[in-house]
Amino acid sequence: MIGGVDAVLIREKSLTSARLLALAARLRQMTSTYKARLIIHSQADIAAAVGADGVHLSSAEMTSVAAVRQWLREPEMSVSVSCHNADELALAYEMGADYAMLSPLFPTHSHPGAAHLGLEVFDELVSNAKLPIIALGGIRPENCALLQGRSLAVIGAILAADDAKHAALQLFEAASKRIEES
Repeated sequence: MIGGVDAVLIREKSLTSARLLALAARLRQMTSTYKARLIIHSQADIAAAVGADGVHLSSAEMTSVAAVRQWLREPEMSVSVSCHNADELALAYEMGADYAMLSPLFPTHSHPGAAHLGLEVFDELVSNAKLPIIALGGIRPENCALLQGRSLAVIGAILAADDAKHAALQLFEAASKRIEES
């Protein structure tokens, strides 16, 4: 783990399968070196080919959880889904997902002006969910403490930073403080 990053999700919709496979293979080497999990978005064949730790599906794909599991035939590989509301969380559980990424929690730069859950709705959804939840969307060091020990994922806070390692360390420190203070 470097900079506190313990998992990497590859979501590159515009890459050809060959380029995605090459990228995933390089990232598998890196994540193995640093003891981080590697998750591949939607492409179960790429995940299997590089020995990834899991497959992540969009909310539109969540009815495919069982098919992905059956195709993978790797019980230790996780299958997770993106969710945005209570109905999707219930379906994710029903479909057998291992966990869900619930978003967007806060306003994000990637979806300016789009509706977001907010902390109150997020907490209510998490408390009623029957599977583990990872918070996603607009998470920055300044608002990490509001999540009080919840699992979190970030995109822009690291990818848009001038120094990704420093940004990851800041998030890790903020998340560690909130856990210590809880």
